[in-house]
Amino acid sequence: MPPGGGGGGPMKDCEYSQISTHSSSPMESPHKKKRTAARRKWEVFPGRNKFFCNGRIMMARQTGVFYLTLVLILVTSGLFFAFDCPYLAVNITPAIPAVGGVLFFFVMGTLLRTSFSDPGVLPRATPDEAADLERQIDIANGTSSGGYRPPPRTKEVIINGQTVKLKYCFTCKIFRPPRASHCSLCDNCVERFDHHCPWVGNCVGKRNYRFFYMFILSLSFLTVFIFAFVITHVIIRSQQTGFLNALKDSPASVLEAVVCFFSVWSIVGLSGFHTYLISSNQTTNEDIKGSWSNKRGKDNYNPYSYGNIFTNCCVALCGPISPSLIDRRGYIQPDTPQPAAPSNGITMYGATQSQSDMAAATPLLQSEPSLTSDELHLSGGKPSLGTPCASLTLGQPTPPSSMPNLASEAALADILPLKEEHGGHQFLTPDEAPSPRPLTHSRTMHVLGLASQDALHEDSVRGLVKLSSV
Repeated sequence: MPPGGGGGGPMKDCEYSQISTHSSSPMESPHKKKRTAARRKWEVFPGRNKFFCNGRIMMARQTGVFYLTLVLILVTSGLFFAFDCPYLAVNITPAIPAVGGVLFFFVMGTLLRTSFSDPGVLPRATPDEAADLERQIDIANGTSSGGYRPPPRTKEVIINGQTVKLKYCFTCKIFRPPRASHCSLCDNCVERFDHHCPWVGNCVGKRNYRFFYMFILSLSFLTVFIFAFVITHVIIRSQQTGFLNALKDSPASVLEAVVCFFSVWSIVGLSGFHTYLISSNQTTNEDIKGSWSNKRGKDNYNPYSYGNIFTNCCVALCGPISPSLIDRRGYIQPDTPQPAAPSNGITMYGATQSQSDMAAATPLLQSEPSLTSDELHLSGGKPSLGTPCASLTLGQPTPPSSMPNLASEAALADILPLKEEHGGHQFLTPDEAPSPRPLTHSRTMHVLGLASQDALHEDSVRGLVKLSSV
């Protein structure tokens, strides 16, 4: 035994941890993959909305004014039922609290239905749909002239003999249908967009307009109802005990009268304005812009009006409600694998990012072809090896036939050091060979010349022959 250590030396102390070759590849069995919880579409919704109850409730993000609306209605109605209705039911009729209760529940129901529902949001175009639309635009414009042309902002369609412009939305990547508009607060295109109402905390569009109209109309009746009977309550009490004593006996009536007096004018006026819009089949957005005003021309008219007030009201209030187009409670379908671009700038098609990372980090996992006698020839008239090289003992892994990640031949010389004496080669025994340093493989691929690759191949084969001969 040569003097360098007995019983095993550094080679026996060197341990190699096995690198796991299991990764997320297309050939891996499905039961071995990690199952992730399926996500719903509302969780990745691109608009500025808030969702509650697993996507069943949809609202705008700015909901502070909506809560103020709830407080005003609940406090005013609660004071009325607590302090005025008991006296009015005894001295006038018990029908007053009953009618007030019906109006209150109808107001709350229509308010919540308007605030918690989808107003008619149009889904945004997928990347494939947007690309297809851009191709259609390029074909329509003609791309032979070269240069970049932005997509046109409008298209023209004819509805009931009237030319209507369809505007292109650069956010949603779609041509908006007639009467649709993009809400800047919710960042959504809404079908038959009327306006964004902060008092209900939502947009008002095709799917919730009728509930919004019934809300403001019933709220007008409730406000007038409460204000009228609060005044009646104060008058009856003042006739019995005097005006000042009546105010002292029922101080809540004063607060109710003040709130109702300052709010009834705006609520009743808003109800009258939307009654006019419904009777003419217009939206607030169209009326403000004057889309169908005669000032734009004698031939300009509303193509959506049926020419009859009763028909327009029936269509707006009694027509069918279209289903939601965004399917916010649906599950997200898994995407098909896309080509991943590694950080070194080399696009690797047909492999996922995790596979390319693993291939760059562990080049030793590549399959090693068996060496034949023709491949194991040595320069300078060295004898060739007739049989394939046997595997190394003492747990040392077989070095690969080619190592493109090594920058120079000095790395191989450090791994397999050789000693030369008097013109001949003296081979190292397994006990004298030092422990190989761990190789750190960079993801950056060093492109070596053909001559240097042949030299590396020849030196690695020489090392294999010398170790196997021991």
